[in-house]
Amino acid sequence: MKRVEIEGSKILLVEDEENLAIGLEYNLLEEGYQVVRVADGKQALACFTQQEFDLIILDVMLPFFDGFEVAKRIRVLSAQIPILMLTARTAPEDKIRGLGIGADDYLSKPFHLEELFLRVQGMLKRKMWYKKNIDSKVIYRFGQNEIDFSDLTCIAEKRRIRLTPLEAILLKFLIDNSNHVVSREELLENVWQTASDMETRTVDNFILRLRKYFEPDPAHPKYFKNIRGAGYKFVPD
Repeated sequence: MKRVEIEGSKILLVEDEENLAIGLEYNLLEEGYQVVRVADGKQALACFTQQEFDLIILDVMLPFFDGFEVAKRIRVLSAQIPILMLTARTAPEDKIRGLGIGADDYLSKPFHLEELFLRVQGMLKRKMWYKKNIDSKVIYRFGQNEIDFSDLTCIAEKRRIRLTPLEAILLKFLIDNSNHVVSREELLENVWQTASDMETRTVDNFILRLRKYFEPDPAHPKYFKNIRGAGYKFVPD
């Protein structure tokens, strides 16, 4: 199942369950990835500051610093590194917390290797797609918001923020389909590049993040509208 376009990508695998970590490392190597494996949050942060990676697979329950804290600190250092969180904690609030901190995806244990590989491939493809397809001169404005897609920086409601590539691709897709309703399934297929029968709650969480960034009143959105039973519609000024 190797994919030539992402083969050789370097992955930081942070997992303290040794048997699982060894198995994941072996299978990721078989898929053609480079893998650096560490077993706790302190090692993960040290490793991230010393080397360059294309993606992080991050367990939540870790010694020293848990996955939430590691993700939070990494996001301060890099807005663009894709983060896939792994956890045995399946409560919705844990998933929302992870995505809110800046994780790009969230996979609950136990999981099938095929699903993990598909998510990893999708995240790496999005990263490559962003580099190839976002015009370096694209600046988009709506309301009091300004987005520079060349470096993911924004002036959002007079605050300066930086988007992750996934947030930027989602925003770009909504902008390209301004004033048209797009379903959650369409967003999963076109932004996440994954099957539309997978969980759509992830889409809702990312829309909430865009509202938090760009809406004057996120509780009463004027730009990112929910169309009941249909999906979402971006309505610029």
